[in-house]
Amino acid sequence: MHIRRIGDIDVSAIGLGAMPMSIEGRPDEARSLATLHAALDAGVTLVDTADAYHRDVHEVGHNETLIAKALASHDRGGDVLVATKGGHLRPGDGSWTLDGSPRYLKEACEASLRRLGVEAIGLYQFHRPDPKVPYAESVGALRELLDEGKIRMAGISNADPEQIREANGILGGRLVSVQNQFSPAFRSSEPELRLCHELGIAFLPWSPLGGITRAGELGSSYAPFARIAERHGVSPQRVCLAWMLAKSPVVVPIPGASRPETIRDSVAAADLTLTAEEVAELDAV
Repeated sequence: MHIRRIGDIDVSAIGLGAMPMSIEGRPDEARSLATLHAALDAGVTLVDTADAYHRDVHEVGHNETLIAKALASHDRGGDVLVATKGGHLRPGDGSWTLDGSPRYLKEACEASLRRLGVEAIGLYQFHRPDPKVPYAESVGALRELLDEGKIRMAGISNADPEQIREANGILGGRLVSVQNQFSPAFRSSEPELRLCHELGIAFLPWSPLGGITRAGELGSSYAPFARIAERHGVSPQRVCLAWMLAKSPVVVPIPGASRPETIRDSVAAADLTLTAEEVAELDAV
């Protein structure tokens, strides 16, 4: 597996977004555990989760608990950087709400620590800005968690360039990652990607293949990805992830998966080398 860097940690160039294993339409636990184990077998050492990745109101942290179980039952579990998040909530009716207050973020971090069964969370990320709470206060909670040793590294998600710079300043230059939506269908995070490249901060594209319901349509929706995939004898999804890796060495895609074969195909993108002409063609889509 090719390696990229988040803070002072080497991680696999392709991570795993574990959300599909816990929200609506999720598979049974046996298949989820098989998927997580397949990722580890393939060399994945970055798994992304959040306390809000659950379906029902009474099961907050379902995804974190699932990941902890998978890691504890695999001999490579100790090699994995678990990146979790706080600041989103799911009241159980399918909606997503926000709480970026320092009090809530600290309580959420403590609960994530318990579910993951660790003394310090490897990477803790502020999930999404809360309009009701000054951004500096939310990020300030991450700074305190860092200083207290509750988290090893701090990141932010769904942030714009101004927020990235502000967060990095509040954290004293210790911001290690930005997790934003980025895919062929969602290009508006290009400025954030470029800023992360400039600052040497890892950029983690979420829903890099277009999301749970659209990932399978990537090739039919974007002909150049299908054309280049046919040329290389691989899937359009693999081409998409290879394209992202080629954009900058700070990019670490975290495609979602709920089947072993899906994550195996995604991981293989790290071994796919696109020509400069192919990258330029996909950039122009």
